[in-house]
Amino acid sequence: MEQPNLSAIHELSNGDKTFEEKIFNVIKREFPEEKARYFSNLEKGEYIKVAEDVHKLKHKISILGLEKGYEIATDYEKSLKSGTYDRKEEFEKVLQMITEYIHTL
Repeated sequence: MEQPNLSAIHELSNGDKTFEEKIFNVIKREFPEEKARYFSNLEKGEYIKVAEDVHKLKHKISILGLEKGYEIATDYEKSLKSGTYDRKEEFEKVLQMITEYIHTL
């Protein structure tokens, strides 16, 4: 399975370490909040909000170089909008992988 990485951030920064640090800090701050909101809305059964949460999270998934994870998130978001949970477990595995990764940054 693919692993989170910082290659997209390095490419965007063009070597600007200050920019990279700012992006890392945004991810470290926002990802746990967005993940918690996702699970809270899921528990409440607010599936439109869950789809919105997935939409926000998929951008962090992309910036961390997870192409397959982004695809999973996109498919899951579509399924939520149509009233199903296709790829939910896969999506949540991606979230867990990112959670573990950001603790190493």
